Amino acid sequence: MDVTSEVNRQTDNEHSTHNERDAQKGKYMTFKSGNEYFGLKIQYVSEIIQFQAITAIPETADYIKGLINLRGKIIPVIDISLRFKQEPVEYNDRTCIIVINVQNTLVGLIIEKIAEVVEIREENILPPPSIGKSDKVQNKYVYGIGKVGDSVKLLLDPEKLLNDEDMSVLEQANNLEAEEREV
Repeated sequence: MDVTSEVNRQTDNEHSTHNERDAQKGKYMTFKSGNEYFGLKIQYVSEIIQFQAITAIPETADYIKGLINLRGKIIPVIDISLRFKQEPVEYNDRTCIIVINVQNTLVGLIIEKIAEVVEIREENILPPPSIGKSDKVQNKYVYGIGKVGDSVKLLLDPEKLLNDEDMSVLEQANNLEAEEREV
């Protein structure tokens, strides 16, 4: 069986077996934001979609861009560059949305561009350094530094990307979706 058909078989089967989870172990979806490259464990990634129209939510944090309708599901969307207090980026044809599953809730992450899927072994993951107070803001989202060849990737903890206030916005979005289904 060739690699392409094996990957397709794994993505078609939503109920992953023990072997399929093992195949995903150590794999990270990497992407660029600002001058840095970040990585998310592939197990959190549901899909990658093209940038699309976003409905703004009034009175939310600036990095919460709003909601999208993805095949009937209402999904909140966060701009990663704004979440990390980086310079805002202009959206272009490389901008996309990584849909991740955090605590059984789908969330879209707007990113500058996808880099690649890489394998990072456990022994190549180091804890993030703490140099000063200013680093703590960005490092609170980073659980490790992955060495990949001659470069490093900042490995994100998706659950820390969302604070309690964000989760209440997500719950409101989920309630809105449930109400729409009832109508």
